[in-house]
Amino acid sequence: MEAQPRNPIGEFMPDPSRQTRPSISSQATDAELVSQAVRGEGAAFEAIMRRYNRLLFRTARSILKSDVEAEDALQEAYLRAWRALGGFRSEARLSTWLVRIVVNEALARLDRKAARIIPLDTLMNTTDPELQVSLTGNPAQQPENMAMRSEFRRLLEARIDLLPEVFRTVFMLRAVEEMSVEEVSQALEIPEATVRTRFFRARSLLREGLASQVDMALDEAFSFDGARCDRIVLGVLERAQAEGLATKNDG
Repeated sequence: MEAQPRNPIGEFMPDPSRQTRPSISSQATDAELVSQAVRGEGAAFEAIMRRYNRLLFRTARSILKSDVEAEDALQEAYLRAWRALGGFRSEARLSTWLVRIVVNEALARLDRKAARIIPLDTLMNTTDPELQVSLTGNPAQQPENMAMRSEFRRLLEARIDLLPEVFRTVFMLRAVEEMSVEEVSQALEIPEATVRTRFFRARSLLREGLASQVDMALDEAFSFDGARCDRIVLGVLERAQAEGLATKNDG
């Protein structure tokens, strides 16, 4: 079998001419996709990835604050999920289960870098003035000086990155991905009241820096284009085939 193309530094490069679409109905339920993926059908897991790629990428990025690191974390999280898929309970929401795996992977990466992580209870109860001013510094460009929506979107992303981690992840899932309070609570394993509190606090901090323009660009924040989606999917499938997770030839 001909090797997949790689760029000059050895990274896997998707070849559009060789890509095949999953032979899976777009109407297939999560439970159906899980059942088929457990049997080693790579196309089924590809469908799962494409269905939840944006949600999970945004989740990882909300913690890692880096597109590159978020992609790496997401690929690793997908492989962890695929290996554990046999233990997934169909009565649970697949999206919630996947978000939890991505969150754990992203936090583990921070821990491996010896990042300073403030205990959640301490952060929620602190009166540290840095939280009050975390978003009030002067950005490279002020919103009123921006003529294009795309420029404002980049500023919004930068402002979100400045949020304390526990607020940032809740905000990403609730405001950008529009998950319900219940779903976020289950995914992050925190009380629903805590989800509401952190979301309110995150919005308050953002509004101090961006006023009423926050809502205008939410839909475009942390764009997830087709090339990134393909790169993540193909990278996971290549590693899955090497591990023997995908036992069937889907294309």
